[in-house]
Amino acid sequence: MAGSRGGKRLGAGRKPGSQSRATREQKATLSELARAHTKTALATLARVAAKGVSESAQVAAAIAILDRGYGKPMQGHEHSGPHGAPIPVADLSRVSDEQLAALESVFGPLAGSGRDDGGDPHGASPTGG
Repeated sequence: MAGSRGGKRLGAGRKPGSQSRATREQKATLSELARAHTKTALATLARVAAKGVSESAQVAAAIAILDRGYGKPMQGHEHSGPHGAPIPVADLSRVSDEQLAALESVFGPLAGSGRDDGGDPHGASPTGG
């Protein structure tokens, strides 16, 4: 009996290249089946939103209806500088090489890895081209 339990067995498992049981067609069929119940599900949500036992159930149902009808609302993010002022931006396009070297010596270590190749993939070419 020893050795007959567990471990890798010849011929066991799915064959390489074969599809799993949940093929694309079956998944599509499941979606179609779910969509067939849309009317009933929406009516249930509407009933709960109007006459639900608890206020939290009513709110949850109302949110579900709105999310399906209009999509989930986008969450806005507003960025600003100190005290709500605009974020300060420095124009370094007219800075001398010496000034850039001084800035690099101060801010370079803050960049993290320290493996800066010296180039800016989105900026001007270092050769001026």
